[in-house]
Amino acid sequence: MLSPKPPTSSTLLTILAEGDRVMRICNACRYCEGFCAVFPALERRVTFAEQDLHYLANLCHDCGECYYSCQFAPPHEFALNLPQTLAAIRQETYRKYAWPGWIAGLFRRTGLALFLSAVALPALFLLLLHFFVEPSVLYSVHPVAEGSFYRVMPHTFMVGIFGIVGMLVFVALIVEAVRFVRDAEDTVGASLNLSAFGIAVAETLRLRYLDGGGDGCAYPEEVPSHTRRRFHHLTFYGFLLCFAATTVAAIYHNLLGWKAPYPLFSAPVILGCIGGAGLLIGPLGLLWLKIYRNPELNDRTQTGMDVAFLVLLFLTSFTGFLLLLLRESSAMGALLAVHLGVVLGLLVTLPYGKFVHGIYRFAALVRNANEKRRGLDSPRREDSPTKPQPADLRSFGGGRDVASPASASVQWPREGGLDRKCQR
Repeated sequence: MLSPKPPTSSTLLTILAEGDRVMRICNACRYCEGFCAVFPALERRVTFAEQDLHYLANLCHDCGECYYSCQFAPPHEFALNLPQTLAAIRQETYRKYAWPGWIAGLFRRTGLALFLSAVALPALFLLLLHFFVEPSVLYSVHPVAEGSFYRVMPHTFMVGIFGIVGMLVFVALIVEAVRFVRDAEDTVGASLNLSAFGIAVAETLRLRYLDGGGDGCAYPEEVPSHTRRRFHHLTFYGFLLCFAATTVAAIYHNLLGWKAPYPLFSAPVILGCIGGAGLLIGPLGLLWLKIYRNPELNDRTQTGMDVAFLVLLFLTSFTGFLLLLLRESSAMGALLAVHLGVVLGLLVTLPYGKFVHGIYRFAALVRNANEKRRGLDSPRREDSPTKPQPADLRSFGGGRDVASPASASVQWPREGGLDRKCQR
């Protein structure tokens, strides 16, 4: 079993060796091939190099169905725990491809990242305003009129800070994506096929592989449910709508000359409210599911990173709603500083936190579509001339002796897919 401690350079080879062991057992068994894209993708391989493991780990959507269906999961002596193994490999993906590399330590120090983003930066913003803005302006009541926000914080200062940080974050995300794709594909251009790209976009927008093969994820418990998929939808589209609100506000200001704050029924406020509601409900729901999920399926380091990201998303929305509701009060100046500090903290940590899973997962979906397009799918089990025999699995016990052939036998699902978990 994998250690719950964050991997170090001395344990990285252990994680990769465990990934190779688990993948070879799964490739011999193939019971779970109908759950998601991971199993057809691993069946297209006979060996599992480090880049293959990074690709498969990020293709995994962590639904948990395979764990509860696996005949080799604990207490079997093979002790397969595919969700936990792939979660640990994903953590290594984030650290390996992080740019610049010296910041990769934030993936291990999720508590520090959360403190800096949710506490330190908002406090710094408020402190700067306290020193550079007259208290009569900072703590006075401001009417909802064009430009009232900029009496508290100049527009040039806002644009300068967020523009510089946003540009650096964008460059970091691009570099990380290119590094991942370059290792996964023969060339970066292989991932630019429009057909494969379109398929990946459609699967991302639908959260296709959060359906657990049709019945939903075994998350937080063994009983399949679409609850996690719905909360993910709320979080994903809430984030996109808030980004759209910011974009529309930028167009209003720079092209039309309309200054914030905007009326309640303006496009930026409507988009922001709908998206903000998603970022309140979605992260709270996902946090609730994480509390009740079987801890045996988690990698503890990734769980901390997940929680930090969800908390930041929630605080971004929560402080935004507070600012909207109290923008005509004397608290507007302080709330503006706190909200912008939280948003800046979220922005700074995007390339070094849970957000990057979306980048790597999308790249993995593109590669998966490319492989299928190039006809690399392996033959179906029923078309294969032979099936793996029990002896094929005897070397997969991770150094343990298999007591008897029965303990290593492969129990194939019945033809016709009577088991719900063998159906697409």
